[in-house]
Amino acid sequence: MNVAIMYSGGKDSTYAVHYAQERGWNIRYLVSVKPTRKDCFLFHYATVEHTPKIAEMLGIRHVMLSCDVAEPTQEADIVKRAIVEQQKNDPVDAVILGGTGLQETQIRSIQKALLPMKIEVFAAHAGLEHEDVLRDMINKGYKIFVAQVASDGLMKWLGKTISKENFDELVKDSMKFGFHVGFEGGYADSFVLDCPLFTKKIEILEMEKVIDDNYCGHIVVKDFKLVDKQITTVGKAVNLLVE
Repeated sequence: MNVAIMYSGGKDSTYAVHYAQERGWNIRYLVSVKPTRKDCFLFHYATVEHTPKIAEMLGIRHVMLSCDVAEPTQEADIVKRAIVEQQKNDPVDAVILGGTGLQETQIRSIQKALLPMKIEVFAAHAGLEHEDVLRDMINKGYKIFVAQVASDGLMKWLGKTISKENFDELVKDSMKFGFHVGFEGGYADSFVLDCPLFTKKIEILEMEKVIDDNYCGHIVVKDFKLVDKQITTVGKAVNLLVE
């Protein structure tokens, strides 16, 4: 099956790439949408501008779009116009979103937009428990940087990286403050710094924390670099010792 993936650079869309590759689907391209405003219904705001470099690292063709509206149908039409253009030379059978399907406004809006083209739209991990999915990401080595928050109890996580060491604390906070542990529903957005798919890991060199109020804020990543993973270095060292 030929697929395109809506890609923000966050945990769920990165895991959707992982999911598609594990099933042997042919990922034709990634579609990223960078809003010019923070109140979009369908798209992440923070750090999406860095997806071209990540797509290049993944070796997958990338389509970058911009959004300056905040209305689900109009936002979905931006995606539709891009897919229509891509279908001329590189057709896909499905467009995959990250997550477990709780982002109903996003899924339904894009489904409705692409229905006339007979392109299937679905969430990669639809129907699964997001805590289980997120824990699986963490166990597989995902380093998940919290790039934007919009909920009570999440401000302390802004700019932090979720890992095995603090995941249980995040689960406790989600129960205490009532936000979704996987952030579906707009509670927070993320930026994956490392995962098994990446040939290199992302190291943030300079960032700015922008606070809107007591509950909302985002990170502007001003500079980062791609660095070799330690496991690669260790592997070379082992090989040298063997030789």
